[in-house]
Amino acid sequence: MIEQTTTFSPDWVSPPGDTILDLLEERGWKQTEFAERIGFTTKHVSHLINGKSTLTEDAAIKLERVLGSTARFWMSREVQYREALARERSLEALEADVDWLKELPVAKMINFGWADKYQKKTEQVSELLKFFGVASVDAWRAQYAEPLAAFQASEKQPKTPGAVAAWLRQGERQANEMVTASFDKTAFRATLDDLRALTQETDPQVFKPAIVETCAGAGVAVVFEPVPTGCPASGATKWVGSNKALLMLSFRYKTNDHFWFSFFHEAAHLLLHGKKMLFIETKELDNQHEDEANEFARNILITKQNSEQLAMLNRTDEAIRSFSKRIGVAPGIVVGRMQHEEILPWNTLLNRLKVRYEWNHGG
Repeated sequence: MIEQTTTFSPDWVSPPGDTILDLLEERGWKQTEFAERIGFTTKHVSHLINGKSTLTEDAAIKLERVLGSTARFWMSREVQYREALARERSLEALEADVDWLKELPVAKMINFGWADKYQKKTEQVSELLKFFGVASVDAWRAQYAEPLAAFQASEKQPKTPGAVAAWLRQGERQANEMVTASFDKTAFRATLDDLRALTQETDPQVFKPAIVETCAGAGVAVVFEPVPTGCPASGATKWVGSNKALLMLSFRYKTNDHFWFSFFHEAAHLLLHGKKMLFIETKELDNQHEDEANEFARNILITKQNSEQLAMLNRTDEAIRSFSKRIGVAPGIVVGRMQHEEILPWNTLLNRLKVRYEWNHGG
């Protein structure tokens, strides 16, 4: 991906007085004559030209009469000038926050297309505050740095609040742009039975759009986004409105058994747990919510009755394919379940029945 550098604002700030001076020069007027024509003191004219005095609506109308153009033009010049000054002051104030960039996976965020790249660090800070939808780093810390729930991830994988926050925020942004129906718990639960049949589809280009469209009809925005370094999460759920839920999946796992378990695990949180809760592969203090979500995902993929037959299956491709076809799930899911229940070793040759994905961002 080619990175493009965007200019935050011009390096120059031009007050309306610059335009006034240009017009005075064209007419050959001195500032004293201009002051007489417009009815201002020479001191006020000097301040107006130097940007020390604010150009009011009354002054804009008088400029229209004396110098031409329109009052709207003059007011627009004034607004642009004051905005530019405010941006300069704001960027200067952000000098104290440039170290915040070290807490975020800035390079990955740019590479993923989540944010634009800027040369000046203060402008990069401003861009990322805009990404998070907050006005200050303090507001970011209050909103994102202290997650509402801990999340479960491999201890071998480093995790940083900034990386987790960036990934989750991108999910929020995507979900906010998606059109969904109002959340319907009964409808969403019914869709899961239909989506279970998609586990047998091997092509992500087929099942991913189907997941998104089906879930949107029940009020759930499903978002697929890769995780930056420091965010070893496979999924997340949160409510992005009173009637819209976000179900977010990463590109962390490469096989269909992990992918589909993660999907149904996150779906369980939306069905079983409160709207005020945020789950990022949650590991609650009492583990109750995670246990409930795990149990739900296990049972929807392979019911308890069917799982009791796993230990009696022959350890052959043919036997597992036949069993998976009978219960309506992918063979790789059966293999994964047997491994989880220690019926099969993790290095079994039957791993060849799992479908492996090569996730491409946006694909």
